[in-house]
Amino acid sequence: MAKNVGVAKAYGPPVKVGDEEIVPVALVTFGFGGGGEGGEGASGGGGGGMVLPLGVYGSSGGRAEFRPNTVVTLVCLVPVIAVIGAAVRGAIRAARS
Repeated sequence: MAKNVGVAKAYGPPVKVGDEEIVPVALVTFGFGGGGEGGEGASGGGGGGMVLPLGVYGSSGGRAEFRPNTVVTLVCLVPVIAVIGAAVRGAIRAARS
């Protein structure tokens, strides 16, 4: 299973759309874990993964450019903006004290 994960999973096969060729790009992550207890104890394991479509590389007229997936970009920015907002709020409260 793990030997099948690599750059081939992050970059999809080229697709022809009209007169343009695009290559999909994704963030691919996975993890595995396991545990056990000696004697007659329980043991187990598991794994999981995630694929986040980042955008595409497009080629038209001999020039390649990256075009991000705006929906994923916005979803990824929500936690960042929330943390920045909380930090600013804390700084303002500390300045008032």
